[in-house]
Amino acid sequence: MMYPYMKLPDNTEIVHSELLEGNKVFVHFERPTENGFDSVRFELPSYDRVFWEGNYTEDELKSFVELLRHHAHLIYRYAAEGGVNIA
Repeated sequence: MMYPYMKLPDNTEIVHSELLEGNKVFVHFERPTENGFDSVRFELPSYDRVFWEGNYTEDELKSFVELLRHHAHLIYRYAAEGGVNIA
């Protein structure tokens, strides 16, 4: 299951998985385009890119890793709790 986390100004939506075996969490970035979506997925805690499709630039990908480094503690918390409690 994937849980919503954040939406960026360029309409990139960030979602994350639940806490998985081995203390892993997948974080997926996706933004709509005229022909579908730009998508990239990272694995925490390694920050490895495990999927990439579309037109995200290398600078955007680097900024996503930086965002993950600053937000990993929150993403882990929400992954363990079943997502952000917005209500």
